Amino acid sequence: HGIINGNIYRKLANELKNSLCLVFMENLDFQYHPEVNDDYVCPDIMLICDRKNLKGSFYKGIPKFIVETISPSSAKRDKTEKMDIYEKAGVEEYWIVFPQGKSVDIYYLEGGKYKLAQSYIMQDDVEDEDYNAETEISLRGFSHIKMTLSEIFENVDE
Repeated sequence: HGIINGNIYRKLANELKNSLCLVFMENLDFQYHPEVNDDYVCPDIMLICDRKNLKGSFYKGIPKFIVETISPSSAKRDKTEKMDIYEKAGVEEYWIVFPQGKSVDIYYLEGGKYKLAQSYIMQDDVEDEDYNAETEISLRGFSHIKMTLSEIFENVDE
């Protein structure tokens, strides 16, 4: 969980140097109803670009991108409750990363609803005909930011 989040965070942070955007890993609460003080979640990774909505340990704007890395204890909440929160808040892109099975589901907000745009299961055996570890994934809103499946799952053993 932590290794994957670190891999994605590091890639995003390096690509966003000298930009107005900031990336946070497990340390900034997203207050999805700014008028209600106790309506917040803490995404694994959150990318924001409007700093005016950054208030101490809370962010009250609309994140550009969120990642949740699934653990057995968080799977249902990340795939239902949190996904619904992010969809209703208007988060443009949401990734769900599964360490077990090394897979990534990518959702884009279209017409106010999330649509599954891409789904990858990493096959890192170069001898296998479905080898895809070097497949590049780019963020929809930041097409210059690209990472491979092998970079996402680097140092992760099943």
